[in-house]
Amino acid sequence: MVTVIGQGLNRVDGPSKVSGRARYAYEQWVADQPLYGAIVSATIGTGRITRIDTTRAERSPGVRLVMTHHNTPAQGTPDASIPIPYARAYPVLSGPDVHHYGEPVALVVAETFEQAQAAAHLVDVDYAAEPGRYDFTASQEYAYAPETVKGRWPTDTEVGNFDSAFETSAVRVDERYTTPYEFSQPMEPQAAVAVWHGEDLTVYLSCQTVASARAAIANTLRIGAQRIHIATPYVGGGFGSKLGIHSETILAAFAAHAVNRPVKVAQTRQQVFHLVGMRPTSSQRIRLGAERDGRLVAIAHEVNLHTSRESEYTEQTAATTRSLYAAPHRLTRHRLTPLDLPRGEDVRAPGEAPGLLAVESAMDELAHALEMDPVELRIRNEPALDPERGVPYSDRHLVECLREGARRFGWERRPAEPATLRKGQWLVGYGMAGGIRQHFQAPTKLSVRIEPGGAAVVESDMTDIGTGTYTILTQVAADGLGLPPERVRVELGRSEFPVSSGSGGSWGAANSATALHRACVEMRAELLVAACNDTNSPLHGLNPDPAGAVFSGGSVSIGDASQPLSEIIEGHFPDSLVTEGEIVSMADDPNYSAYSIHTYGAHFAEVGVDTDTAEIRLRRMLGVFSVGRVLNAKTARSQLIGGMIWGVSAALHEEAVVDTRTGEFINRDLAQYLVPVHADIPKVDAVALDGFDDKANVLGVKGLAEVGICGAGAAVANAVFNATGMRVRDFPITLDKVLPGLPPIDV
Repeated sequence: MVTVIGQGLNRVDGPSKVSGRARYAYEQWVADQPLYGAIVSATIGTGRITRIDTTRAERSPGVRLVMTHHNTPAQGTPDASIPIPYARAYPVLSGPDVHHYGEPVALVVAETFEQAQAAAHLVDVDYAAEPGRYDFTASQEYAYAPETVKGRWPTDTEVGNFDSAFETSAVRVDERYTTPYEFSQPMEPQAAVAVWHGEDLTVYLSCQTVASARAAIANTLRIGAQRIHIATPYVGGGFGSKLGIHSETILAAFAAHAVNRPVKVAQTRQQVFHLVGMRPTSSQRIRLGAERDGRLVAIAHEVNLHTSRESEYTEQTAATTRSLYAAPHRLTRHRLTPLDLPRGEDVRAPGEAPGLLAVESAMDELAHALEMDPVELRIRNEPALDPERGVPYSDRHLVECLREGARRFGWERRPAEPATLRKGQWLVGYGMAGGIRQHFQAPTKLSVRIEPGGAAVVESDMTDIGTGTYTILTQVAADGLGLPPERVRVELGRSEFPVSSGSGGSWGAANSATALHRACVEMRAELLVAACNDTNSPLHGLNPDPAGAVFSGGSVSIGDASQPLSEIIEGHFPDSLVTEGEIVSMADDPNYSAYSIHTYGAHFAEVGVDTDTAEIRLRRMLGVFSVGRVLNAKTARSQLIGGMIWGVSAALHEEAVVDTRTGEFINRDLAQYLVPVHADIPKVDAVALDGFDDKANVLGVKGLAEVGICGAGAAVANAVFNATGMRVRDFPITLDKVLPGLPPIDV
């Protein structure tokens, strides 16, 4: 039987998207003409509002409401006892205090978008500014140790005696690497349309996790969650920034209630930089101690990160190192420096992306000091067991990724001595890095229904944030029920559907696919029992054991006997047959305590550096990954390549700059906050090795949306070093940091 899982099936939602029929949150049009909301942002970094005058704005054409802290209803406050931070209340306009630059101080609601925007400039606000703490580098003395890292990981770990082992190591690396503030910046900004129906609220929302959004809105508005209805069928990217709600959602809900009309609010691109959390800036000290043969004796990863003084967030940056390489003596630490800046939030591959940028750069420095091939150094330090947990890996193939990547890339052509390969005016260098990303499992439910006629309908509040969820669930259901893909319809993103953990952390596809598989198993069992007990069925009297049945082409067969599913449904379940599948959390699944479950990758990059200007150009890039079983070859490759490009961006482009006098992000648009464009990215290829991790789940599937970024930036950085002999440890690597150290030009 030909399986649909794994094939590069075209996106089933593609035609709707390219034809404009797929409606995103801000495009939803309900019965009444919606009003438009414009957020007014604070222009100080910290302090208090002493006067806010809305008279001019209220008199402006088309304005129906101006909300401030004076007329906003009472709200719930964040409850730290709620284990999922994104489900906690998100109060807005709750008082005169300003906690960070750009915080909402008012919302103007008008008949048109243009009227709302114009009137927003007419809200007069006076402030009593207070001294704020905005400079991360100058505030290190205030660093403290959080109780835990996201409630999941220990803040610090230590194995053996690191200090003694490091001091006596034959070869040592002790360097500090810094990474900047970074933002997710999905194509679709945060947006919401709120509509009240009596005491019930419907919110058309751009979010990644419906259940968390529903809970957060209910906790903020202080009403029952059953009165909140979320609809988010299409999401234009998230990358972590939509795991929770933000101010536009709460403001739209309050405004819609006040005016008794639908209200839509979207953040402007500039507002996203202050109203959506960012990846914290980091200062990372990496210490590696090795024998002369390259075997690590001691490894330490100590991290200091920014956190908001209002809301603590710890990125698991040092946790990256805990399962990566073998070394008997180990140390990891997380520290937080509180600042008067927006809160930190998850950005694609939180922890691993910045952590591996540092660790894999340091490994390259160690390889250079040892005069050893960087690939060989990593292979030499491959662990047999998880070096901190002491448990076996479920399915670790990092070495295979390294060797296959080196072979495909032509790594043997890499110049061993930096700054020795020239092509015209360009210095050319090769770099590589390893990657690791923990695989997560979270509680997920999903239902499948076979309707009269034999078509299947899959329902879940799971979201598709552009990754291909509609498509891969179509494939899983088609395989599980023996239907052609066109006979499967997937419906997502509604709070009335079975509850999932949404899209994020690379868990969405594996969680939802596994739950769907279990629903299909239950469906097959019920269909077989019904048919085998039916005296009118060709299957009557046969053994209903699913192991002896074949579901294919819309029929079920046992031996030579066969019956269409539509006949079984019509005869026994005239209204339809519904089954539900479920998976539990990692804490409740023994495999996740018995095994160390991860995905892996190896990145290889070639760059050119202009000898006159220090301009850096990526010439080509390859990633080879071990991600378990692949659900869709086409969408998987797209996700991996997208992550690799993000790694290029972290190495060479992205940096949000804070004015340390005011707490304002000064490059808050896509003209100045640089990300790669097509001209920056030449040939990039991603290869997923064949795999099946039976410890992860019954389908052998693991998340892959983020492993593509893990280590990618370090491969580019190491290629820059190989090209120039210049080691830049303050990311991103820009020409001003490279130019002073370039070798002299031959005249």
